[in-house]
Amino acid sequence: MSKPVVATTSLAGCFGCHMSILDIDEKILDLVELVEFNKSPIDDIKEFTKPCDIGLIEGGCCNSENVHVLKDFRKNCKILISLGECAIMGGLPALRNGIPVQECLEEAYLNGPSVSGNKKGILPNDDELPMILDKVYPCHEVVKIDYYLPGCPPRAELIWEALAALITGNELKLPYEVVKFD
Repeated sequence: MSKPVVATTSLAGCFGCHMSILDIDEKILDLVELVEFNKSPIDDIKEFTKPCDIGLIEGGCCNSENVHVLKDFRKNCKILISLGECAIMGGLPALRNGIPVQECLEEAYLNGPSVSGNKKGILPNDDELPMILDKVYPCHEVVKIDYYLPGCPPRAELIWEALAALITGNELKLPYEVVKFD
């Protein structure tokens, strides 16, 4: 019997959710026995090589590349999980949502206190750069999401319990101790 295939990615986030995956400690060895990782920073596979059973999405969508990656995950994964507050609600990157994009760019490249080498006032404008969106979007506003694992980042035990339940077909039990924030 073949192992379920898991893919992971980080969009507009800090990579903390992937660190939580690694924080399942020695259970990572159990996870490797239970699943095969496909497109993921965990195994450094850059493109999907087969359909995946579970996709873990960290981060929201702040640019056109994030949207492309998220839609590609929805197309290639049977189950998509928003992992962490950035994927669920936009997180810290969404703090820019009340500020016009032009103002954000000017602060970052022209007027910010650490800007000193841009005397000509040039804003990045290469066609190969992803287009910045009008705001940071949570994943469920771009594609259908099947499950949500809250936290910043989600606790390692929550990720382990969710993956184990999905892989084994058992009921996902989320006692308070697994999802609490204190």
